[in-house]
Amino acid sequence: MSVQFIGMIGHRLASEIIPPAGPIFDKQYIADFAKAHEDAGFDRILVAYASDQPDAFLVTAHAGANTSRIHFLLAHRPGFVAPTLAARKLATLDHLLDGRVAVHIISGGSDAEQRRDGDFEPKSGRYQRTDEYIDVLKKSWYSEKGFDHQGEFYQAENAFSAIKPYQQRLPVFFGGSSEDAIRVAGKHADVFALWGEPLASAAETVAAVKASAAAHQREINFSISFRPVLGNTEEEAWAKADEILAKAKAQQEKSGQVLAAKPQSVGAQRLLNAVAKGDRLDSCLWTGIAGLIGGGSNSTALVGTPEQVSEALLKYYDLGITTFLIRGFDPLNDAVEYGKHLIPLTKQKIAARQASHQPARTSLV
Repeated sequence: MSVQFIGMIGHRLASEIIPPAGPIFDKQYIADFAKAHEDAGFDRILVAYASDQPDAFLVTAHAGANTSRIHFLLAHRPGFVAPTLAARKLATLDHLLDGRVAVHIISGGSDAEQRRDGDFEPKSGRYQRTDEYIDVLKKSWYSEKGFDHQGEFYQAENAFSAIKPYQQRLPVFFGGSSEDAIRVAGKHADVFALWGEPLASAAETVAAVKASAAAHQREINFSISFRPVLGNTEEEAWAKADEILAKAKAQQEKSGQVLAAKPQSVGAQRLLNAVAKGDRLDSCLWTGIAGLIGGGSNSTALVGTPEQVSEALLKYYDLGITTFLIRGFDPLNDAVEYGKHLIPLTKQKIAARQASHQPARTSLV
């Protein structure tokens, strides 16, 4: 199995340890950030969605116009744009970027976040809506003639999209840890995205999603997200992690904004369960920032030398996870560092293993 690395770009410089700087839509930073990922050897870049931030379609278009090879993963929430229109927007963007687009469908884990954009559908209903939404997306992308749709959330008569994705199939990523999420993923997702859980719980999720996909006679790929903290030595890396946590606490106190857990998000609760087991788990999984922000986002880290972090990634690879979404706390500079030390090393190890037909290890420690 080949491996892919996904990065993540923002629309201006900011992180848990860096206060927001520059204009909120910093065109030069977006371009530089995207180019840095392309030069570093990333395969794809995630462009996130938030209810109070610049439009991700336009961030992606601008980043894509300033790169030539790297692919993109556009986060998109059902409920705000009709699926027939969203299908045309995504297909058009895919043409603009010569087939470099995938979509990450996010149902939404927080009522408060959803309501900022006028969505008052409860969480259980949001997954039902997502199921129907992706059905309509795919009909729009792949139907050669007009179709009618009469569903619980959407209705359309003789719907048709003259523009189809540039690619033969536009990849659909999907995440979520609830039973509803896993059900929808098994039916629709090409790639299921996990937050950075410990090995044992990640293995449980992989098994559950594979079973859900098998019920639809489908196979599915997996992605997992981490915030690698690298050092020349193990001691240096952990000292860097301690410094990151101290800076994050100071910034949180200065801003007065405490990022609380998303009480409705099963994924956030799973990260908090990991936090409760300790701040250092498995070989080098660090939960310090996840504990600070209440598990509400991609916040767990792998800490160590490039060799140690690469070996940790390989243990997840042995679970069947072939895509790694990695982003740093110093976003642009860390992306450059990953391209120098972590990405090529991990790809070389996997290529060497494939060449020698080495069997996968099964240890979870």
